[in-house]
Amino acid sequence: MVMNNRQHSEIATDAERKSAAPATKKHIIREYAESIIIAVILALIIRTFVVQAFKIPSASMEDTMLIGDHLLVNKFVYGLKIPFTDKRVLKIRDPNRGDVIVFEYPEDPSKDFIKRVVGMPGDVVQVINKKVYVNGMLYQNPHEVHKEPDTIPEAQNPRDYTKPVKVPENSYFVMGDNRDRSYDSRFWGFVKNDKIRGLAFIKYWSWDREKNSVRWSRIGRWIE
Repeated sequence: MVMNNRQHSEIATDAERKSAAPATKKHIIREYAESIIIAVILALIIRTFVVQAFKIPSASMEDTMLIGDHLLVNKFVYGLKIPFTDKRVLKIRDPNRGDVIVFEYPEDPSKDFIKRVVGMPGDVVQVINKKVYVNGMLYQNPHEVHKEPDTIPEAQNPRDYTKPVKVPENSYFVMGDNRDRSYDSRFWGFVKNDKIRGLAFIKYWSWDREKNSVRWSRIGRWIE
């Protein structure tokens, strides 16, 4: 059997197509796999060093933040924490009084807490009849609220009365804005600098679970 040049060319072209198809498919799969891997790595880097999302589960920061508010935390403003160490690098600034911070809960590091910085390193903090004094001066934050009129004696618990305490070096005294319903430094002590995850700065989503509706007015609001 004799094939002419045209028949030979067509057979060769078909063979090339068949051999090329699997290679092209493998190339596409490889591209997708590489893209996914790169995206995962970037997401991990961003989550570890840049910003991280958190959800508010309790009422301790009302009315600044409500249950169901979702917020972003700036993780580099206080410096990038070197993994498996207590050191930070490329720090922009230290936490300031009034900052709303997210940190590892001292009594259970697997949990994250969110509170407002009240006492700085070296400050002497005391609560008297629900009022906070820093270095002997009354400290009032415009976001603090009191939702329970009763006063609890110091002998019972330190919610409304505490002894004066000096904030240690590299540590902070923190409190919830909802002063009567916050479990904070009055009860368990100070937050160490190396346990701070970052500065809460914006609410990007808010869901009212009681009404099953979105709180549109809270989305995109800066945290002060």
